Amino acid sequence: MDKERIITLANQYVKFEKDPAFREEVEKLLAEQKYDELNERFYKELDFGTGGIRGILGGGYNRLNTFIIRKTTQGLANYIRDRDAAAGASNNTSNSSVVIAYDSRNYSSVFALETALVLCANNIKTYLFTSLRPTPTLSFAVRHLGCTAGVVITASHNPAEYNGYKLAWSDGGQVVPPHDELIIEEVRKSQPGDIKSMDEKTAIEKKLLIYIDEQVDKPYLEMVKNCFLRPTLVKEKGNTLKVVYTPLNGAGKIFIEKALKEAGIEVITVPEQAEPDGNFPTLKFPNPEEASAMELAINLAKKNKADIVMGTDPDSDRIGIAVPDADGKEYVLISGNQLGSMLVYYMLTTLNEHKKLPQNGATIKTIVTTELQRLIGESFGVKVYDVLTGFKWIASLIANFEKTGENYIFGTEESYGFLVNQEVRDKDAVSAAIVTAEMALYCRAKGMSLLDYLNSIYEKYGYFKDTQISGVFKGQKGVETMKTLMSNLRVKPFEKLGELKISAVRDYEKNISLNGITLPQSDVLQFILEDGSMVTVRPSGTEPKIKFYISCRDAAGKKLQETKSIVDKKVDLITQDIKFVLDSQHL
Repeated sequence: MDKERIITLANQYVKFEKDPAFREEVEKLLAEQKYDELNERFYKELDFGTGGIRGILGGGYNRLNTFIIRKTTQGLANYIRDRDAAAGASNNTSNSSVVIAYDSRNYSSVFALETALVLCANNIKTYLFTSLRPTPTLSFAVRHLGCTAGVVITASHNPAEYNGYKLAWSDGGQVVPPHDELIIEEVRKSQPGDIKSMDEKTAIEKKLLIYIDEQVDKPYLEMVKNCFLRPTLVKEKGNTLKVVYTPLNGAGKIFIEKALKEAGIEVITVPEQAEPDGNFPTLKFPNPEEASAMELAINLAKKNKADIVMGTDPDSDRIGIAVPDADGKEYVLISGNQLGSMLVYYMLTTLNEHKKLPQNGATIKTIVTTELQRLIGESFGVKVYDVLTGFKWIASLIANFEKTGENYIFGTEESYGFLVNQEVRDKDAVSAAIVTAEMALYCRAKGMSLLDYLNSIYEKYGYFKDTQISGVFKGQKGVETMKTLMSNLRVKPFEKLGELKISAVRDYEKNISLNGITLPQSDVLQFILEDGSMVTVRPSGTEPKIKFYISCRDAAGKKLQETKSIVDKKVDLITQDIKFVLDSQHL
C-alpha cells in the first residue's frame, strides 16, 4: 500500500477510535513515520474466519480494538434490524435480542460492554453477564433465553496478545451461511460515522441492557450434571477420584470445579493458573494442546498422586487431559483425537449396555479428525458424518437433524473440542470434563487405567497416530505465501508422501460430498494414501498458519507394539517430506 493511502487510513482511524490507548499507538507510529508497521495495521480489515473475528490487540483496522468491535456490532445490528423490518417491525422497535459473554482476556469486559451499548442504541434488547463465562455457557444462554444471536468476546486458545469476537445465531451455534456472509457484508458497508452507541445508565433505564447471571448459570449447571451417563457409579465412587485441574487463568473454574465437587470428586486447582488473568503470566500459549501449558498441572498431579489432569483454555470450550503411565510415576498427555475416540467409544458402549442407544443415532466429526472414530461409530450401527473444520459446522448439522429425525449423540474436532449434549451448540469443555471423569471411574471399576482403555480401543479397531505440522506466515507477505503454496499443491499435487503413493485427492473448493451431504466450498486439500492414511492441508481461519494434518493407521491383528512401530515410521517419513515443503517457502 502506498504511503499516502496508509496515512489517510491511519488518520481516519485516529478520528473515530474512542479508546485513548489504541488511538495513541497509531498517533505515535504516524509521528515516527513507521510506515511498514502502519501498513501491517491497515493493509486490510479483520474478517470473519472459522470462529468469527480474531486478531492482535492494538490500534488499526487489521487489529482488534474498540473501534473494530463497535463497527462489527453496528453491522450485526443493521442485519438484525433489517430482518425485523422484513418481519413487520417499525424502525424504532426490534423483536430481537442478543446475549453477550466474555472471558478473561485483556479488554474482554470493555469489548463486551461496547458491544452491548451499540446494540442498545439500535433498540435491540441485550443481556450481559456481570463477569466472565465460558463460551459454551453463551451458546446455552442463546437457546435458554430465546435470543436472536449471541456474542462472546474471546480469542479461545490464542496467545495473550489476541482477543476476538465470536458470533452465535439463534440455534446457539456459530454463524454459518447465509448469516455470516450477510453480516460481514453489513459490517463492510457500515461507515464510522454511522456507528450508534448510548451510555450504560440510559441503556439500563430504558430496559435495553439487562445484566444476567443466575437465571442462566443455574439451568446450565443442571444440564451439565445431567450429562452423567452412569449417575449411580458417580454417586457411589465419585469420592475415590482425584483430579488436578487448571483453567489456564480463564473462565473454566466457575463451573468445572463446582460440577466435579458436587459429584463428590476431589478437585485440586493449580493455584498459579486459578484466577482470571489475560496476561497468562505462566503460559506462552494458554492452550491445553500445548505440553508446556499443562506442565504446572502435571507437576502438581505428581505431588498429589492424582488420577487425572484436566486443563481448559481461557473460554473453556476446549479440554485436554493427562493420565498416569503404567508405573504411575509420569503423566502422559492424551491428544484430542485420542480423547475424542475414548469418549465416543465410552458413550456408545454405555448407551448400548443400558439399551438407550437411539435409533437413527449419529455422531459428527470434522474432516481432519481421526478416522478411528468412524470405525467406532459404525461398529455400533451409528452413522458418522464429516463436516468442515470449525465447530459451527457440527452445530449446523445438529440443527438439521431436528428436521431429518436423526438423533445426535456426540460431536468432536481434533483440536480438543467435544460436545456431549444437545443443549449447547458449541464445543463444551465443562460437560466433557464431567463425562471424562465418569469414564475414569468406569475404567477403575473394570480394573484398567485410561491408557489401558485407549489401548483396548486400538487393539479392537487398529492403531491410529494423528499429528499436525504448522507453518507460520505472518503479515501481508505471509498471506500471499500461503495462497501460493495452496495453489501450487492444486496444480502439482503430491504423488507420494513418505513411502506411500497418493491414491486420491479431495479438493474441498469443489463441493465435496461425504456421507450423503455436500460440504460448502473450503480452501482445503486432502491426500488419501494407498493404505488409507490421510494428509490434509488447510490455512487456519484464525491464525497466520497453514496446517498439515497427518493421520496414519495400521489394521488390527498385530501386537500393539509392532503396529505402533510401523505407524511411527510412516508418520516420520511423511513429516520429513512436509517439513521440506514448508522450509522451501521461507527461502
